[in-house]
This record gives sequence, C-alpha cells and structure tokens, in this order.
Amino acid sequence: MDNLQLSRWFRALAAALMLAVAAVGAGWPGVADAARIKEVAAVQGVRSNQLVGYGLVVGLDGTGDQTTQTPFTAQSLTAMLQQLGVTVPAGTNMQLRNVAAVMVTATLPPFAQPGQAIDVTAASLGNAKSLRGGTLVATPLRGADGQVYALAQGNLVIAGAGASAGGSKVQVNHLSAGRIPGGATVERAVASPLAQGDSLQLDIASADFTTARAVAKAINERFGKGTAQALDGRVVKVKMPPSTDERVTFLADMENLPIELATPAARVVINARTGSIVVNQAVTLGPCAVAHGNLSVTINSTPVVSQPAPLSGGQTVQSEKVDITMKQDPGSLIQLPAGAKLTDVVKALNSLGATPADLLAILQAIKAAGALQAELEVI
Repeated sequence: MDNLQLSRWFRALAAALMLAVAAVGAGWPGVADAARIKEVAAVQGVRSNQLVGYGLVVGLDGTGDQTTQTPFTAQSLTAMLQQLGVTVPAGTNMQLRNVAAVMVTATLPPFAQPGQAIDVTAASLGNAKSLRGGTLVATPLRGADGQVYALAQGNLVIAGAGASAGGSKVQVNHLSAGRIPGGATVERAVASPLAQGDSLQLDIASADFTTARAVAKAINERFGKGTAQALDGRVVKVKMPPSTDERVTFLADMENLPIELATPAARVVINARTGSIVVNQAVTLGPCAVAHGNLSVTINSTPVVSQPAPLSGGQTVQSEKVDITMKQDPGSLIQLPAGAKLTDVVKALNSLGATPADLLAILQAIKAAGALQAELEVI
C-alpha cells in the first residue's frame, strides 16, 4: 500500500468515526436507545432469597451490651453455653461487656450450591457501643420458610473508628454494624425452575406494552416465529428446548439480544424529604404564567430584667421582650413559554429563580392548571 492509499484509508476511517459520534449525539434508533433483554427483563424464579439469623458477637473490648438493659444477651449466652456442656448456676448475674447480640442478614444468590461462601452483615440489637474486633459465633441463617440455608461465622470488618474521654466523644462512620466477606457457607440449595416445564416466563422490569412487544419480536426473529408470546405489558412467555444444556445456551443467546426501547412515559419524581426533583426527557410544558413570592417571619427575643426599688421587699424578675416582624416580598407574574424538550423545560423552571423546596409547590400547581404534561410522583 503506497502513501496515497494509506492517506485515503486514514481519511475514510476518520470520517466513519465522526459519523458514529454524530449518530450517538443525534440519538439514532439502535445506537443510543438500544438495550439488551437482560437489562429490561428477568427470568421468573431466577431470583435472590433473603436470609436472617440471630447470633452473638464475642471478643469485644468492653464495648458490648449492658446486660442489665439487654437481658436477652445474657439469656442467649447462657443457652449457648448449655449447648456446649457448660452449666451456669441459676440466679447468676452475668455482667458481660465483651458480648453483643446481633441480627445477621445475607442474600442467597440464585443457583447457589452447598459449600459456596456468601457475604453476611451483622448489626447490633442492643446497646453495644462498637462491634470492632468482634467475632461472630456460628449462626444459622433461615429463609422465609424457616429452613436453614446457610451457616455464618467469622471476624467482623468495621469501617469506622471512635474514641471518648472526659465526656467528649468523636466517631467516624457507624460502629454498631459490620460485614464478614465470605462469612457464611451455603448448606441448602434452592430448586431452580429452569428444568421444569416446556416454557419459561420473562418478567419485564417496568410494565410497558411496547417493551413487551419488542422483547417478543426480538426473540421470534432470532429463534423462529412462535417462540415468544407477549401475554401483557409485564409477562412474555418463551418456549424452551427440551434438554438442560440446550436451555442454558438458549438463555445465554436470548438475554443478549438487542431491542429498541420506547420513549418512557412523562414523569416528574419529587422527593419531599430532600427537595430533589428529577424530570425525564418526555416531560413537556405548556404556556402558563407563574407568580412566586417569598414570605419571611423574623422573631427577636431580648432578655429584660425588672429590678425592684430599694427596701421594697420585692424580687428581681427576668422576662423577655419579643418582637415579631413579617415581610412578604412581591411576586412578579412570570410567563413560561411552551417547552417540547427537556432543556426548554429546565430553562423555563430556572427562570423562576425558586429553590427546590419552592419548585415542589410550583410544579404541583402547574400540573393542576393543566400546563405540565407529565405524571407527578412523590417519594
């Protein structure tokens, strides 16, 4: 290849790269809006299971539960010692500071088999100051059916530090909860539904008829007509091969099939506790006018001492003088133009100059006036 051909090749490659970048920026279908089936749907039955257990953490440096206020810690320790062959005399008042009662939780992943290790989290149930340096004693973890699915034990990892002296205290992060990486061993497996029946069910993450139709269409185009059938906006029924090995291969190919996502429903999500507002790209704003003003109330309290006259026999009395001032700033009427794009809606809302807390009430009022084409969701 001579220099002229090499130069032409590089120019063609550069032009192709620029065209690809422009396509992504312009939002061409299949480039920016494409997703895989595994990202929008899940196989019914292939799910995690929550496990929970009650246990004891020992070996603390005097930061455990105060047994006078948490008697269940001493009772649990007595029961554990009896199982180990140690008899505690009745009426013994155990003042233990190195033991803490904890609630142990874990997530059993799908297809987990006996002998595999999973992570566990232990959190204090009593008034322990810190679980740093503690060791979790063997704790059975049970599922919703009451069966034991894992056994947890190990040293806690606490991502924090604390110190106190002379009535002062400093603490970094949380000390009454910790994690044990690989701290539980699976003892029982959960049956998998993949080998049962001649079909499986795909559950769409968000109920949408367009997405369900797109998933069924992609599967039928790849594996043949009639393989998948959309039952509603949430469920897609898929026929499976007979053998287990073929089913695994089928699912591996199916979950990576690309589909084109439809435009989501217009929605504004409002967090009333933090004042956060999230607007998606489908939200549109109709022409409207908004008047917004601030009301401020100021309260000043000044201590006043009333001193009696000499030899009057009276007492000195302390009172307060309170001044209350209320001020309301004038609110001008601002016209908001119609916005068909997310950037237009953001510019229109920013023109109000309102805080996020004020926007909560403004958006609700615009929605009530019929100028906001979106669904309001308060979380």
